[in-house]
Amino acid sequence: MTGAEAEILRTVLDGWRSAVDAHEPERVASYFTEDAIFQGLRPYTVGRDAVADYYASQPIGLTAAYDIRESRRLADDLVLGYLSVEFAFTDRPTLAVHLGVIVRRVGATWLISHYQVSRLG
Repeated sequence: MTGAEAEILRTVLDGWRSAVDAHEPERVASYFTEDAIFQGLRPYTVGRDAVADYYASQPIGLTAAYDIRESRRLADDLVLGYLSVEFAFTDRPTLAVHLGVIVRRVGATWLISHYQVSRLG
């Protein structure tokens, strides 16, 4: 993983995490492309509105902590990230998952264009 790839991922994912922690679904969605493919722990959806709806349904107090495990530069404007994420709740055990993302440069901004969660086995 190069420093540039990690920095790109951290810039996007730190904003995502901050918005998740603050329970601000519209701000969470702003870190995604308009046509993002989103696979949380429910059937997949497409687009920012669907991302906002997903995070609006999450409980108050949900927080996310992530660790970048791997990254790859797929093209000048695409970076793949593979992460471990722990979602913490106020009333139940922490949920540990794997997260794969592809972030895409749109103008001068990097946004999540693909997001796929899988549970740890």
